[in-house]
Amino acid sequence: MRCSLLALAGLLAASLAWSQPADDGQWTMAAHDHASTRFSPLTQITPATAARLKLAFSFPTGLSRGHEAAPLVVGGTMYIVGPYPNPLFALDLTKPGAPLKWRFDPQPEPSAQGVACCDTVNRGAAFANGRIFFNTLDNQTIAVDAASGKEVWRTRLGNIKLGESMTMAPLVVKDKVLVGNSGGEFGVRGWLTALDAATGRIAWRAYSTGPDKDVLIGPNFKPFYAVDRGTDLGVKSWPGEAWKIGGGTVWGWLSYDPELDLVYYGTGNPGPWNPEQRPGDNRWTSGVFARRPDTGEAVWYYQLSPHDLHDYDGVNENVLADLQLPGGVRKVLMRADRNGYLYVMDRGSGQVVSATPFVHVTTSTGVDLQTGALRYVAQKEPRAGETVRSICPASPGAKDWQPMAWSPRTRLLYIPHQNLCQDAYTTQASYIAGTPYVGADVKMYPGPGGNRGVFTAWDPVNARKAWEVKEDFPVWSGALATAGDVVFYGTMDGWFKALDARSGQLLWKFKTASGVIGQPISYRGPDGRQYVAVLAGVGGWAGAVVSGKLDPRDGGAALGFVNAMKDLSQATQAGGMLYVFALEGPAS
Repeated sequence: MRCSLLALAGLLAASLAWSQPADDGQWTMAAHDHASTRFSPLTQITPATAARLKLAFSFPTGLSRGHEAAPLVVGGTMYIVGPYPNPLFALDLTKPGAPLKWRFDPQPEPSAQGVACCDTVNRGAAFANGRIFFNTLDNQTIAVDAASGKEVWRTRLGNIKLGESMTMAPLVVKDKVLVGNSGGEFGVRGWLTALDAATGRIAWRAYSTGPDKDVLIGPNFKPFYAVDRGTDLGVKSWPGEAWKIGGGTVWGWLSYDPELDLVYYGTGNPGPWNPEQRPGDNRWTSGVFARRPDTGEAVWYYQLSPHDLHDYDGVNENVLADLQLPGGVRKVLMRADRNGYLYVMDRGSGQVVSATPFVHVTTSTGVDLQTGALRYVAQKEPRAGETVRSICPASPGAKDWQPMAWSPRTRLLYIPHQNLCQDAYTTQASYIAGTPYVGADVKMYPGPGGNRGVFTAWDPVNARKAWEVKEDFPVWSGALATAGDVVFYGTMDGWFKALDARSGQLLWKFKTASGVIGQPISYRGPDGRQYVAVLAGVGGWAGAVVSGKLDPRDGGAALGFVNAMKDLSQATQAGGMLYVFALEGPAS
């Protein structure tokens, strides 16, 4: 027993050493670290002290669309990116009330709002080498001097006239700023692009569809499963030239392992939603790539949902950790996918170690670990001119963009997600540049039990749920885990909550003016105290009925999400506000 405990302690120390930045109390990227753990090493807030959390200060953004971003904290300054028109705010944490230091307005093209499928959100910024990097809705990546708020460079990467937009948070790896596009519902062609952090020049671009030279697939590409091996599969797995408008956008999260020197990210849904218009596996959509950050060269790929039938984008975060599994310690990535499965994968090879459903699933019966194939249920496949019912999970998936957190202390994942099913009627979609390219009429509704949201603690080693909290509305916020063994998340009806990370017991909650869909963070302030910050401001795809002022009687609005959210406007209102909390009284 002593040997095994020592081995576990060594594993924990090694995991913390590579995946976490130094315990300096900052939060310099949306996911906190390159391993995408969203784990804070701060310990003042514990199950014993959390009830003493009080509002320290707040800041109104003056914006009414969905606020999905994670604030950044660098030194004595907090940085916030808002939804369109994407202002960047800098708040002075060294002064009482954290007054505004400066505001940078990028002035994106107003017409970009017309090609944002699911609200005009922005998921955050990244800091490196004295600069803040962020994206605008009209496809620009901008570098701003963190001290002065002056623009350093900006690079336009996409074309709103083709339906492209940008909502994701960049990731800085070495001397590259990595960014991707949105627009999978507009017939765009997805890509990941690396920019030189110093100049903004494009270093490389890897497309998600097309010939190997465009996808940056070369002789070192070694996918684990045979089905992903071959030449120009990004063309051959599509009818004709459909790959040119085939989607696979990169609007989600990026992770990086410095030891393996690999960047991991997922690709979005193929277009259109109507799968009968695109026979074939539609590579390289709805899957996970591992690439070299210096060149973009693909090392491996795994397709989560081949020939995606239900808009199960593969863009969710890949959390990196080293787990003690049967057979020894494995370097893994963990992902809660839209298709309903919690994947544990070998991040060196792309092998699926386990894939376990974490919600009610009717669209498939499991994942074949020998071939990697998702086993679809034929009766749930969309058929033109027919209504297919009880599709579970619905198109936003078991979990959408909202990022989970990982605690190396509890060895649990904390997953904010939804419990939704849908009925779908597919039709022929026609491609016109810059207009919706979907071909499906969807209506979503609550899944089994009637609750639309869940916050789940998941044990990835034993592939089982540790505990869960059911919520009325989808849990559309990010999760935060802390070394004090407290986890945080927000609800769409406007509650920000702290739970015991080991038991799930509610420790504290705070009522916000608008629903919470932002990503909570924790930082050490200039006064040495631990703070927790989150943006409230309901919206996003789930909350578009409120932020977009949609008619709740139109169940097909927001690609069918309104049907499941008709009552949201009775529970909350639009409006962006930053809330920051700290313990009242002594910190310990």
